[in-house]
Amino acid sequence: MASHTEDGSNRRDFIVVAAQAFAGVGTAIALWPFIHQMNPDASTQAAASLEVDLAPVKDGQAITVMWRGKPVFIRNRSKEEVKQALDVKLADLVDISARNDALPEKTPALDANRTKKGKENWLVMVGICTHLGCIPKGQSMSDAKGDYGGWFCPCHGSHYDTSGRIRKGPAPRNLEVPPYEFVSDTKIKIG
Repeated sequence: MASHTEDGSNRRDFIVVAAQAFAGVGTAIALWPFIHQMNPDASTQAAASLEVDLAPVKDGQAITVMWRGKPVFIRNRSKEEVKQALDVKLADLVDISARNDALPEKTPALDANRTKKGKENWLVMVGICTHLGCIPKGQSMSDAKGDYGGWFCPCHGSHYDTSGRIRKGPAPRNLEVPPYEFVSDTKIKIG
């Protein structure tokens, strides 16, 4: 008689465990679409990074690309513009932070901290004035470039130098340098 109770109890335990496992798998399958819909869609993931071919950009020219809904200024600075940016003393700057997303926050705003070593002629920045979010002029050869030869925000009169650092006007911060890297001599990846 004892062996009959043992068999019944073992069978019942197996059925309970199997039913719980079946319910758990069923719940996971039912919840998966709800969990999966919280992942970013393909267009959002594609916007996370952007590759830009720099080959057509000549010395002294600039282009604007859109990344994450923001304009990004890319300028192939002339030797004079690079020299002008290098000659600026940190004490002459309104904002002494480099504002480079690839470097620690307190990194000084030297030109070398806003460009890539060996590619100092290329300047890559988010083209949004740090005062009220306007788009500064200076990308086109015919644009007003302000008192320091870089960018000028006509909305409220902010002047940026050839390294995108605020030099005069109400803007409190330098133009931000997004995370980017050179994937070849003529191509960068932003983001």
